[in-house]
Amino acid sequence: MDARRTGGAHRTRPPLTRASFGLLLTLAAAVLAAPARAAEDCFLATDLESGRVLAKQGLCATRHPPNSTFKIALALMGYDAGLLKSETQPVFEPPEGADLSRPQTRGPQTPRSWMEHSVVWYSQVLARELGAERMGGYLKGFAYGNENMGGLKGEGEPLARFWLSSSLRISPREQIDFLRRMLKGTLPISAEAVTATERLLAIEEQPAGWLVFGKTGTGNGRHADGSLDRARPFGWFVGFARKAAHTVVFVRFTSLDMATPEPLGPLARRQAIAILAPVLAAQEP
Repeated sequence: MDARRTGGAHRTRPPLTRASFGLLLTLAAAVLAAPARAAEDCFLATDLESGRVLAKQGLCATRHPPNSTFKIALALMGYDAGLLKSETQPVFEPPEGADLSRPQTRGPQTPRSWMEHSVVWYSQVLARELGAERMGGYLKGFAYGNENMGGLKGEGEPLARFWLSSSLRISPREQIDFLRRMLKGTLPISAEAVTATERLLAIEEQPAGWLVFGKTGTGNGRHADGSLDRARPFGWFVGFARKAAHTVVFVRFTSLDMATPEPLGPLARRQAIAILAPVLAAQEP
């Protein structure tokens, strides 16, 4: 685990001020043509080792469903339990009734394609193989949000849906805490499970020359009757950036009070990458 930690004394610039970071967030949103009428937003970046806040904007303490960002926790569970073997094994076939509306989700999937294409049914197969008791133990050990696997009234099998705009909720700040514990080796899982999960999270973008690892999540709020509210979409991008011995952990959450044709997870990813570039550049020795 030491190779992943930030070590040694190094000179860093002070964190961005609230005013300068607010301007940065506004400019990034304008460049990315972000939809108007944001309901709630958060961007938070911290140093891995010290936990020092490098940049913060918005409300970061409110809990929201993790949706596909929960794949990070699922991958850790799967590798630790021996159900996931590598980036290419096991290969799962879509079960009967699986949502195959997106072309990328059709046909057999590997751990790599599961994470890259955010294949919900692969998560559900893995959750069923882990089982409720084992998953509950991992959630407690991870101190993952409210740890609620009960699902919502009227949902079918809670075990296959509790993280999808359902009962499980986690705040942006708790996402940071979870990732910091993962990277610092203090979660009750093997170091090998962490390393294997990291490999699945690597993405192509390299803002300011830093390697970035992360996962998007897209979802919707709920009406009073429990049905999905398409006029209240939300999106996540959570992860970490690494350069030499330095690691920065970050989270971007955004939500709207209007329907949008684009899923907000990919938008949150683009926004986070744009915002991260100057934040990361400010950490250079």
